[in-house]
Amino acid sequence: MKKTVKELQGKTVAELVKQEQILQDEIAKLELNFKANLPKDTNVVKKKKKQLAVLLTVLTKKKENEKNA
Repeated sequence: MKKTVKELQGKTVAELVKQEQILQDEIAKLELNFKANLPKDTNVVKKKKKQLAVLLTVLTKKKENEKNA
């Protein structure tokens, strides 16, 4: 997880916002497909939501740093 956080911290706010939209779209599609047919990895939605939470945390910190600077 540390590796993911460091990668996210190196990106700009615009890139993080774009990646947030992509993750939200993926989660929505996965939840719809999950109800239709069970995937082999049933934790895939939970993993994506955790990635989104980490991304949003880094994004919020970056926005606060820009506001304070």
